[in-house]
Parts: sequence; C-alpha cells; structure tokens
Amino acid sequence: MEQLKNIKLLDKYILRQVIEMFIMGVAVFTSIIFASDTFITLIKQISLFGIPFNVALMMIILNLPQVIVMTIPMGVLLSTVMTLNNLSLKSEITVMRACGIGLNRIAKPIFIFAIVMSVFSFVINETIVPVMTKQSKDLALWSLGQKNIPEGKQNFVFKELNDFGSLKRLFYVGYCEDKVLHNITVLDTAKSGTIQVLQADEGKTSPEGWEFQKGAVYTVGDDGKVLNTTLFDSSVVKFGLDMSKELNKNVAKEMNFTKLINYIRFNALDGKQRNIIHIELFDKLALPLTTIALVLIAVPLAITPPRVRYNRGFLFSILIIFAYYLIRALSISFGETGTLPAFLAAWMPNIVLTIVGTMLYYKKVYTIE
Repeated sequence: MEQLKNIKLLDKYILRQVIEMFIMGVAVFTSIIFASDTFITLIKQISLFGIPFNVALMMIILNLPQVIVMTIPMGVLLSTVMTLNNLSLKSEITVMRACGIGLNRIAKPIFIFAIVMSVFSFVINETIVPVMTKQSKDLALWSLGQKNIPEGKQNFVFKELNDFGSLKRLFYVGYCEDKVLHNITVLDTAKSGTIQVLQADEGKTSPEGWEFQKGAVYTVGDDGKVLNTTLFDSSVVKFGLDMSKELNKNVAKEMNFTKLINYIRFNALDGKQRNIIHIELFDKLALPLTTIALVLIAVPLAITPPRVRYNRGFLFSILIIFAYYLIRALSISFGETGTLPAFLAAWMPNIVLTIVGTMLYYKKVYTIE
C-alpha cells in the first residue's frame, strides 16, 4: 500500500511540472504565431481590403481556437522535454532507477497527459474551430461589402475594374440610408458578348453576397437587343466581394469531420481541390494525434547523459518542431499536387515521428534498464 501511494505521488509530482510547463509553452507558441503570421494577416486585411482595425482584430480572436489546436502538440512536446531533462540534470531519474522505477513507469503519466490533450485538441477542432472560422469569414465578407457604402450620400456611383483596368461593373445608387441602398442600377459587363442591367428598389450587402429587393434583370446582347428579362422580389447576387474566393479556400475548416465527409460525397470537386479537401479530412485526425507521436520521440531525447550538465531541452524542442513542420509542409505540398495520396500527405509527419521515436525509445529503455 505504501509503495502504491509513493507511485501516485510520483505521478502527481511529474504531472504538476508537465502541466506548468505546458501552459507556458502553449502561451509562448500562441504568442509567437500571433506576433508573426496572424499580425501580418491583420495588416494585409486592413491595407488591401479596407477592413476596419476593430473588425480585423475580432477576426483574429475568432481564429484563436484554430491556433491553439496547432500549439497544443508544441506545448506538450516542450513540457515533456523540459521536465524530463530537468529531472535528469538533478539526478532524480537516477534516484528513481535506484528505487526500481524504470523509464516506462516514469513516462506513463506523460503519455496519459498526451492522450488527454489529443482528445481535447480533437474536440476543439470538431466543435469550436468550425463555428469560429465560419464567423470570421462572414465578418470579413460583411465588412468588405460595407466599405463601399457611403452613408447619407445621394446620386452616386462606384465601379469595379477587372485585372486589365477595364470597367467590369458600374453601380448607380439613388441614396443610402441605414446602410441600405435605394434605387439601384447595376451595369455588369463581366460576361463577354452580353451586358446585364440590374434594377432594384433596395439593396444591401451580406456574407452571402448583395441582396436586392423588388427588381428586374435585363440581359442585352452586343447588337442592343434584350435577350432575357427576369423579375424578382428578392435576389442574392455574388459580385463585388473580391475576397470571397480567397476566404472560401478554407471551407474545410468550417466543417467538422462528419460534415466534411458529406461535403465530399455530395459535391463534385476538381483535381487539386479534391486533394486539398481530402488532406484536410485526414488531418482532422492526424493533427491531434501528433501530440502522442511527439511525446514518443521527446521522452528518450530528454534523458540527459550523466556527463551533460546543462539543460538542452528547449533546443531539442525547437529542432523537433522544426523537423515536424518541415516534413508536414513538404508532404502536404506533394499531396496537393497529387504526388502523394491524401492519406499519406496528412499522416506522413506522424508516421516518420512514430518510427524514429519508437527506435529511440526502445534503445533508451534497453540502455537504462
């Protein structure tokens, strides 16, 4: 009974240090990502798309759960390496071995913690991330549409140009009140050979596109003849939202695993898009399980030989993270081009880490015991 109590105390002792370092690691890595990639995205949205600072900041906050899912494996890796490396430097690992406690028993609470964090990461990625990502995209599209609406102005026009600088669409608005456009005429020359003229009593922007009420659409040929006339009470037209195509690239992140399977089943996808969506599907399982693969390789590397008297845990953590994301970037790139099957593209980093980690772990356990 006394031995069982000591083992439980050992678990608590190791877990307390792992959890403290994990919280610090997640906070540090999340801050680094926010200060680099996310901050650059914020500046780009403000400068290129005219999105207000407060809206762009809200979009970043909505993307926070997605960043945390990425930093959980990093935090577990850092906490594992730093904790075991510190125990090794203080000769506590040696004392545990002298008491008959092997590396497998020492690492047991860490592996349990890694499994719990994998489940936690999967739950966040399935429940919170899709909702937040969808809200972030809708907010961006709404803001992008709102920037073209001059409140209180009467009898004004604004235009949209194509990539060659020629007129693509011309908007005429009678007046604007409470962000609603009145007496609208849209001249659309986007389709070659025809011109579309849309007239509506009211209109406004939304995440789905431009919403027009009580109007008509006239299709006019090059010879000036009216080819078609369509009357409507309510119509949604997707134009003038230049950022929607870019944001729709992340459509897979707006769905959980089940919804993404149904999306693949009921939608016709072209070659590259199909590869990207399938990789995202398999990655929803592979990314959370990365935590366990990283711990498997971190435990043997964290045990410092007696002759080493400095803490090399942080350096090992950075090198392992760099190797993981290098393999991940390469495998996903090959998967998107079709060189690698989608399953291998998503799981390749975990497969490599598991193979290398198993070899190192076996060697370390065999050497110590």
